Amino acid sequence: MVGKAKSSRSDYVASEDDDVLVQGVSKNPNALGYFGFAYYEANQNKLKAVAINNGKESVLPSRKTVEGARYQPLSRPLFIYVNARAAQTNPAVKEFVDFYIKKAPTSVSYVGYIPLPADAYRLDYVHFNRGKVGTVYGGENQINLTLGQLLRKEAKF
Repeated sequence: MVGKAKSSRSDYVASEDDDVLVQGVSKNPNALGYFGFAYYEANQNKLKAVAINNGKESVLPSRKTVEGARYQPLSRPLFIYVNARAAQTNPAVKEFVDFYIKKAPTSVSYVGYIPLPADAYRLDYVHFNRGKVGTVYGGENQINLTLGQLLRKEAKF
């Protein structure tokens, strides 16, 4: 983001409160902040988005560029992590995850997040109910792949 791989500016204030970040960035023309797209959308009148070069073009954040896997590596899905054994042995865990997957598209939209494509929720449901575990990331960024493509990759441990 700052011209050198795995490098970052050191003149920042860390905060888990996105409203604090929005306030700090909006008051300093040289500030740089990283936070969820929902906060940018809600504060566009105070913030200026920075385009990133994804290797093909300079891309500004938008619902379209995030959904199309073009605003990478700065867009990413949010995950929940479920203990596979608990999901198989504790009916409450299974019921909660089934409920979560079913309600997620509406819930994430309500708070301003971008829902996954419908096929991603179907794949999540199938993977969960078949007990598929592991990661498709393997500790590395998966650039230029849509969520559907990621979910169809073979998971590894």
